[in-house]
Amino acid sequence: MTALDVRSARPDQLVHGDKGDWEIIVGLEVHAQVTSQAKLFSGASAAYGGEPNAHVSLVDAAMPGMLPVINKFCVEQAIRTGLGLNAQIHRFSRFDRKNYFYPDLPQGYQISQFQHPIVGEGQIEVEPDGDDPIVVRIERLHLEQDAGKSIHDLSPSETYVDLNRSGVALMEIVSRPDIRSAKEAAAYFNKLRAILRALGTCDGNMEEGSMRADVNVSVRKANTKEWGTRCEIKNVNSTRFMQQAIEYEARRQIEILEGGGAIDQETRLFDPDKGETRTMRSKEDAHDYRYFPDPDLLPLVLEEEWIERVRSSLPELPDDKKKRFVSEYGLTPYDARVLAGDSEAAAYFETVAKGRDAKAAANWVTQELFGALNKKGLELSASPVKAEALGALLDLIKDGTINGKIAKDVFAKMIETGDAPGAIVERDGLKQVTDTGAIEKAIDELMAANADKVADVQKNPKAFGWWVGQTMKATGGKANPQVVNQILKAKLGV
Repeated sequence: MTALDVRSARPDQLVHGDKGDWEIIVGLEVHAQVTSQAKLFSGASAAYGGEPNAHVSLVDAAMPGMLPVINKFCVEQAIRTGLGLNAQIHRFSRFDRKNYFYPDLPQGYQISQFQHPIVGEGQIEVEPDGDDPIVVRIERLHLEQDAGKSIHDLSPSETYVDLNRSGVALMEIVSRPDIRSAKEAAAYFNKLRAILRALGTCDGNMEEGSMRADVNVSVRKANTKEWGTRCEIKNVNSTRFMQQAIEYEARRQIEILEGGGAIDQETRLFDPDKGETRTMRSKEDAHDYRYFPDPDLLPLVLEEEWIERVRSSLPELPDDKKKRFVSEYGLTPYDARVLAGDSEAAAYFETVAKGRDAKAAANWVTQELFGALNKKGLELSASPVKAEALGALLDLIKDGTINGKIAKDVFAKMIETGDAPGAIVERDGLKQVTDTGAIEKAIDELMAANADKVADVQKNPKAFGWWVGQTMKATGGKANPQVVNQILKAKLGV
């Protein structure tokens, strides 16, 4: 057992029970749908949606005599993913049959990889918000075909089966049990998703089920090294549900153990409405599936030259992008991580920052833009404000056409209408007031109405902020703040 196998939770991560402190142990099995036009062993479309059973070939439907043919591009995507995870690529791998019966599995077995996966051990660094980085080791990545979908809500007495998903290529990415909290689990999942999206090997769309996780949870008494009995929570498709499921399951197991009971190894489901897990079935072991090599598929033997060719085509990954954003743009490590963690957000930011103040660009993207999109429940791809338009808004601030306060008002209208910032400023008369005469007039009127405060500010320089605020208010927030400061200091003698 290595040092990382016995990594202890921090004191603030321990769960307090009635009979002492407990440590949560978590490992994730992430199923990521391979970005590919065709399925793993057939030429049928791998596109999401469509009419039921519209994307089904004779191979997918397991018609007699139909033989699988490996999709080379899916293999390349698995290699690309393994390289992005700093993992070992196995030059020899093999497909096996995992035997079990289910109505949406027409073959009666799933073609997967058991003893000889295409990708071996790797690791990624994870940075949970506010905590020190941790390393989560990857045990393996293997290719397998997805099952179909059983639909239970179309009839009170019948189950319908849609095989559109049957045969779609999946990468199962299995972590070591290196995670010690629900927060770390969510951070690991998000980091993995960012890497896959940057590589272009999975779109990470959890709503469509193209990335989901089976979460293994166990608990053990604090400061002990013996593993507890784990339970597997199947098909969790959001990080919020993942955290809720882990926290509930850990508490459930602690209550059982402190009550003198034992944990049954089983597979469970998470009910998001009730916020709890429930029993699905007893946990199968490998021998229950009767794995054996698929006789219809030859082993995969990869050429080193092909692996290196794939390696040379890798894009800039989130960790490297984060380092570049810090060194090239001067961003804080936090802002760099937020932006670099999503390839779309990174590209958006770089467009806004080009030829402009990068720190200001980062603030507008991470705070104003992301905040507005969150309120509207929109993804960045659906943003009414494109990167070029946000950059144009920053240009209006820089050249003095508007000030920061007006810019926020303009941005709010951009979010609502999608209009260009220059058009909004012209249409609504929002240009910044730089006319010193108008500003002086407003200040003179304020001084005449507040003679007592004139004397006060000369004794108490901290009162100067009141004068700035009142002047801006008197000019409808349109006055140039620098001009306001200059004139006020001259007139107030401070």
